[in-house]
Amino acid sequence: MAGKILITGAGGQVASALVDAPIELERMALTQAEFDITDLAEIDDVFDREAPALVVNAAAYTQVDRAEHEAELAFAINRDGVADLAHACRARDIPLIHLSTDYIFDGTKQSAYVESDPVAPLGVYGESKAEGEAVLHRLWPKHVILRTSWVFSATGNNFVKTMLRLGRERDELGVVNDQHGCPTSARSIAETLLEISRRLLEGETIEWGTYHYCNGPPTTWYGCAREIFTRAGGFESLRLEPIATSDYPTPARRPHNSVLDCAKIERSFGIRPADWRYELEIVLSKLSLPD
Repeated sequence: MAGKILITGAGGQVASALVDAPIELERMALTQAEFDITDLAEIDDVFDREAPALVVNAAAYTQVDRAEHEAELAFAINRDGVADLAHACRARDIPLIHLSTDYIFDGTKQSAYVESDPVAPLGVYGESKAEGEAVLHRLWPKHVILRTSWVFSATGNNFVKTMLRLGRERDELGVVNDQHGCPTSARSIAETLLEISRRLLEGETIEWGTYHYCNGPPTTWYGCAREIFTRAGGFESLRLEPIATSDYPTPARRPHNSVLDCAKIERSFGIRPADWRYELEIVLSKLSLPD
């Protein structure tokens, strides 16, 4: 199978999973220090040197709360960097797969969000990701945008690792129970991205555009935390309490509902959502857990 996949954002949760996935596709992952997507000259140099057949953009500014005070940096990476990649891919006729987020929605819909629902981000992070999507739509038709949600893995910073740390440090823990979404493993996102990549590299004709992929079933942060502590074991004395968003104020507002409908990706690629509870077991098995 000819063609190299260039992966941005090496070291992040999804990029790490993309590198580790056991699939026979040639891949090169570069960190931000090695490949700054906000530097068009550097993009040209890397593209000319590596000659990728496909690019997966997993680089992003993801600090949701900090973005409220670092808007310029968030937009530089999440919008302008995407524009730079789109220009470079268009100049070389290279497909671009871009990772996006459920936080482009405002959470007021009473059912799962489909790809055609209007975006209405509540904060700088979501706005920067929404504008990154828009600029990619405008600049380069040969793209796939994959929106996902509540990413977790055994690497990096994420909810699962935070809960395990806090559970060891405290006797009681309050977790938000009125934000609904779908925890999604970086491993399953990587498998989805690589399946789409494989089809593109094999010359399959696909429908370009936006797709949703997340694990199921929907839950809340509290529901996810409860599952983490139950499956990890050793937290029987921890008092876990459901709280409202209003009881845990943050600089950035979060959508109360960010459940993503994944029917389109199943129709187009036959990719079905994995169960996040199964994926959680895999992650927990990789982490150092209390006796």
